[in-house]
Amino acid sequence: MNVLIVGYGSIGTRHARLLEEKGHKVICVTGNPDCPFPTSSSIADAVDAYSFELAIIANATVNHHDSLKELLATGYAKRILIEKPLFEKAYDALNADTNDIFVAYNLRFHPLIQRTFDLLKGKRLNSARFHVGQYLPDWRPDTDYRNCYSAHKEQGGGVLRDLSHELDLVLWMFEGWTSVTATGGQFSDLEISSDDVFSLLVKTKRCPAVTINLDYLNYGVRRGFNIIAEGMSLNGDLVAGALDINGEVEKFVTDRDTTYTAQLEALTCPSHSHLCTYAQGDEVIRLIDAAETAANDLIWVKAS
Repeated sequence: MNVLIVGYGSIGTRHARLLEEKGHKVICVTGNPDCPFPTSSSIADAVDAYSFELAIIANATVNHHDSLKELLATGYAKRILIEKPLFEKAYDALNADTNDIFVAYNLRFHPLIQRTFDLLKGKRLNSARFHVGQYLPDWRPDTDYRNCYSAHKEQGGGVLRDLSHELDLVLWMFEGWTSVTATGGQFSDLEISSDDVFSLLVKTKRCPAVTINLDYLNYGVRRGFNIIAEGMSLNGDLVAGALDINGEVEKFVTDRDTTYTAQLEALTCPSHSHLCTYAQGDEVIRLIDAAETAANDLIWVKAS
């Protein structure tokens, strides 16, 4: 299968490597001179020169919307994966069929998350807490953190967008949000213009009280949740790969490629169970916009 990848940064590199390992042919739209795959200077040139069954938009978040419009303008109508978050802000409805457009919230494919999703089916939920944090300068040890897009609000950086996996998990497992309030911003001495801390309190259709804490400041990687459901308490540690179910611990062995590989397999098969749809990715962006409004105005914001 031929796959077009728009952008060849760290995530584009990962997608390309995993696809090549599975025997797929990769073509990239990039100016990166270190790209070892065939390249084109533009999306239109790539579509003219090659035939693709899958396209992956993996450039900077702020460029996702324009790249998607450019790709659709070529007449391309096959499966598309857009790296998370979908866009840097909410846009008007896309004038195109979005049934084959997905957003790369690959954390859905973690076996611990899949197990949690199954355990919660049909359960009444009472409350939930999600948290994720890692000190930004430690993310990419060989790169000055001040130069990465995460550090720049104008490039779509900041914890609300960069760490939006947790927002997607909440909306996916708890069936969408109804209202939100939040606080957050750039609070540390990191030399960045983007938000380094955000805390959200969200009401969802299934769960009346959900807190989500995101930060660029935690020393060591921290990612997990606590969910209180009917007859069940779940404590998940995604770093340790451990899920505590009412005191009984289940372990899950994964590596850095596990969720990405599972996501790509879902994309390249007729079935696409658990992939984040375009509409779901758009809902995450609208929650992000609402959380920023809530934090700025010190109010609750209702879903439209």
